[in-house]
Amino acid sequence: MAGNDLRADLDVFLAGHEAELIEFRRDLHAHPELACAEHRTTRRVALRLAAEGLRPVILPKGTGLLVDIVPPNYPEQNPFAERAVVALRADIDALPMADEKDVPYRSTIPGACHACGHDVHATVLLGVGLFLAGQAAAGLLPGRVRLVFQPAEETAGGALDVLAAGGIASVGRIFALHCDPRLDAGHLGVRSGAITAACDKIEVRVSGPGGHTARPHLTADLVYGLGKIITEVPAALSRRIDPRSSLSVVWGRVSAGTAANAIPDSGVVEGTVRCLDDEAWHSAPDLLKGLIDSVASAYGLNAEFSYQRYVPPTVNDQASTAMISAAALGVLGAGSVVQTAQSLGGEDFAWYLESVPGALARLGTRVPGSAASYDLHQPTFDVDERAIGVGVRVMAATAITALWDDGAIVAQPLPGVTGP
Repeated sequence: MAGNDLRADLDVFLAGHEAELIEFRRDLHAHPELACAEHRTTRRVALRLAAEGLRPVILPKGTGLLVDIVPPNYPEQNPFAERAVVALRADIDALPMADEKDVPYRSTIPGACHACGHDVHATVLLGVGLFLAGQAAAGLLPGRVRLVFQPAEETAGGALDVLAAGGIASVGRIFALHCDPRLDAGHLGVRSGAITAACDKIEVRVSGPGGHTARPHLTADLVYGLGKIITEVPAALSRRIDPRSSLSVVWGRVSAGTAANAIPDSGVVEGTVRCLDDEAWHSAPDLLKGLIDSVASAYGLNAEFSYQRYVPPTVNDQASTAMISAAALGVLGAGSVVQTAQSLGGEDFAWYLESVPGALARLGTRVPGSAASYDLHQPTFDVDERAIGVGVRVMAATAITALWDDGAIVAQPLPGVTGP
């Protein structure tokens, strides 16, 4: 567990590195890179870690990286060699939107902005890597820690790339933070169970013979039938699934027809499916297809149904949530850990939790006492940069807490993916 010595060590480390980390974050913020194009970000992180004597490994597609931090003489003649490997993950990509802040570190890349805090996540994990490297060199790290700098979270493909590369092979537990602009800096929001929702895309294309609006009874009234799909499918869904799953469909785009007096022969509606329950998420495609076919056939329409998986719900393991809570309390103090609400936003950290237990927590980034109210994915998004040091404390302490608390599994070498 995180004790007084760890807290003191973190105090010393941050006294010497916090200014560097803030400058590093500002550099990433000024040079955002979109999903699968994070070459500069990957290079900057890799070079800084390598300067500390670590050996970062670039992921096969060229962006994102893994690095293991190990105690001396590991695994030979090391009492910690049988402990579970603990992974810490940060996403590194930006959003395709303009940066509208008036700050010196405003984005210099047109149409790209770190409006979700991934620059903070990456900087926190870099700081954790530097700190834990020092702990390992001093013989104070009780096992192996893997840092995962993940690309392409915003397109929901980066976590799958990490998994395909064997990035969590031998990992026994995994943790991550996400910025929360509605929580004061200095606080950590935790929740056991579902913390974010599944987020999938649904598309329905309907077709019929078309005709004149004067004679809807002689054809299939496509716009009326499409309207029924839009209204009746979400309503029926609420009576076919446990409401505690929060399975919902919300439509975002609809298109049909070009003339006021012509019944069109085709139309389309698109939306998202969100869900907090893993079982309901797995059953959603078949259930929705049945409901859509039923409504469409009632109005003489053919329906083509497309369901695109993005991410499952992020379901925090109870033991992992307890670990990150205890670690945060140990290094931040009483009152620093609060319960956070469930979100229907999607987060591809969920893919890791399909394979190993872990927890995602929310890092407070709001200036305490501030009247300003930012939200994620806004062009004015910014953070209280004191949150960086808070994140380093929490993640470093969590890794050490998990290493001490977990049972033993045999650790395997880092998978041999492409180096820098």
